[in-house]
Amino acid sequence: MRQQRFTFIGKMGNFPAFPKLFMSFESDKAAFREGFTVGIPSLFGIGAWGLVVGVAMIKAGLTVPQALGMTFLVFAGSAQLASLPLIVAHAPAWVIFATALVVNLRFVIFSAILAPHFAHLPWRTRAYLGYFSGDISVALFIQRFPGFGHEKGKLPYLKGLIIPNWASWQIGSVVGILLGSQVPMSWGLGFAGTLAILCIMLPLVMNKAAMAGVAVAGVVALLLVNFPYKLGLLVAVVLGMGAAMASEEWLEARASRKQDAGTQDNGDAHE
Repeated sequence: MRQQRFTFIGKMGNFPAFPKLFMSFESDKAAFREGFTVGIPSLFGIGAWGLVVGVAMIKAGLTVPQALGMTFLVFAGSAQLASLPLIVAHAPAWVIFATALVVNLRFVIFSAILAPHFAHLPWRTRAYLGYFSGDISVALFIQRFPGFGHEKGKLPYLKGLIIPNWASWQIGSVVGILLGSQVPMSWGLGFAGTLAILCIMLPLVMNKAAMAGVAVAGVVALLLVNFPYKLGLLVAVVLGMGAAMASEEWLEARASRKQDAGTQDNGDAHE
């Protein structure tokens, strides 16, 4: 038995992939820690936002099991908040689902952004990554990996962002659900949560296209605030996304024209 054990250890020590596997594990841990460290400043705001949504679900009349089911299954604060007034107003189910779907259309864009980075993974892995991914996590990941080229550490880095983000949200939301009936409306948690999420999101609006989308969505939401079933929010999201995409295309076209003009001027100068 001892001889067999030594033989196995010797074979394992001589196994050429073992050092590479160990080094890969260490690099994955480092990438996970890096993602976790980068995401730490956002965790308080995410937890506060989850707390606000948890309280709002109870105040809207959902039972504790219903609210817990919603926060774990939906995991999308904006869609949850957008659907709550519709639920209270006894809006048709299709209106509630359509509103949540439109509010969450941005995740289609997030999926399109992340897909080239993880297209090689099995669909089950991509499915759970999609569930755990959130607005801030995707934005921070893109800052770290702006290109689609092969780079080590992408997957553990993303996990270091999305898993603590999910945990922070769920902890805040569950606390809000369990204490929702005890929290008076005079505390103004909704306003505090809005400020917390704004402090996180504003620095991520890094380009003119995003600013155009935010401006259009904000103006439309104010103009249509009295729409029935809060449908003004739905219209604002659609028009804001359209404005952002149109602005990005226009800016890219203008930059391309400038580049072509500069190239032509340099060619004329050489002649």
